[in-house]
Amino acid sequence: MPGVDTPPAYRILDTDTVPALIGSLPEIRALLGGAPQTWRVHEVGDGNLNLVFIVQGAEGSVCVKQALPYVRAAGASWPMTLERAFFEASYYATVAPYVGGLIPRIYHHHPELYCTVMECLSPHIILRQGLIGGRRYPNVARDIGEYIARASLFTSDLARPFEQKMDGIAVFARNKELLRITVDLVFCDPYRRSERNRHTSPHLDELVADLRGDHELKLAAARFGRKFLNEAQALVHGDLHSGSVMVTEGNTRVIDPEFAFYGPIGFDLGAFLGNLLLSWYSQPGHATAQDNRIAYQNWILEQVEIFWESFRSSFLSLWAGNAQGDVLSTSMFARPEEAHTLELARREFLDGLFADMLGFGACKMIRRIVGFAHVIDFDRIPDAAVRARCEANALAMARTLLTEPAHFRSIQDVIDAVPRMARH
Repeated sequence: MPGVDTPPAYRILDTDTVPALIGSLPEIRALLGGAPQTWRVHEVGDGNLNLVFIVQGAEGSVCVKQALPYVRAAGASWPMTLERAFFEASYYATVAPYVGGLIPRIYHHHPELYCTVMECLSPHIILRQGLIGGRRYPNVARDIGEYIARASLFTSDLARPFEQKMDGIAVFARNKELLRITVDLVFCDPYRRSERNRHTSPHLDELVADLRGDHELKLAAARFGRKFLNEAQALVHGDLHSGSVMVTEGNTRVIDPEFAFYGPIGFDLGAFLGNLLLSWYSQPGHATAQDNRIAYQNWILEQVEIFWESFRSSFLSLWAGNAQGDVLSTSMFARPEEAHTLELARREFLDGLFADMLGFGACKMIRRIVGFAHVIDFDRIPDAAVRARCEANALAMARTLLTEPAHFRSIQDVIDAVPRMARH
């Protein structure tokens, strides 16, 4: 492809070539059943980066995900490293022992074609789509809280020797191109002029100009940008929003970890929290005469609390039983009278993660409204004036989270503030 360099063995797959590729894998062939020429293949990728094929056979189905050498949402004008497929596969392999069935099963990774064959998640749908549709998932907030607790605790130096964490950092530190995307799109572009930015215009023109002139806000965003680049607490997913979670009423799976790196635990927490709040503020745009979505907004706020409390309780419990790392080691607090000191230190650490969650969540919210790659929670609201009101309310909440952090000492403080920012 013009302007895009690829390795000699790489080729872009299509619905005709996928069966021959995976048909050579005995495990996949047995899982699908029948001959490759009888398999049905559909390309279903709707994200910004990759090709995604669903392959259906007589006995079963699989998903084939391939990295493209450019950003799919932009085309060949925005080249993109193929190595993100390696980091995705490496992330899955690293966290699989700790998170169990909260990720898809990985059957095969093809390093030359930068593609992965994995479990086909059906009848799962993307959580974001379910939230837009007003569906309720009783397990998802609890599951994602526990997922982040497990994935982060067991890859941190709280639960493992620092040498092991450093080895992991060395691997994922090479994921520089995708980290560059996050640095630019989350922490820089929304606060400056960039050709990639967009917003609902002219409705939000004045508000966006005010945002980009808000020095206090920009300094706060810059502080979280520094945290993002300098606090390698654990292996984080790096893009854990409601579009990276697939759900049924009783099952939750985390997908798409190609942005993985060793960074602040609060970044994953903030990504999920921020997207729950974006969903809350978008609901008036999806209301109907039969459903004003107020009850559903209340349900979302319940999930906000469940999510944080699930993470907090899971993290503390796992930490208490797996404190084999070099940070706050139990061997340093071996005397009975020191147990209380250790408990206070752990709770102080969690307080720091809570503050990080709010700041990173706010940055993610702002990016999705005034930067590149918006969320369909808002974009599917057809009336621009209604959409702009929803977005303006969400921006008001995000700005408050970033510039007035002292107002938020508990998750209940956040829940109480959300409706106050909703002006109709």
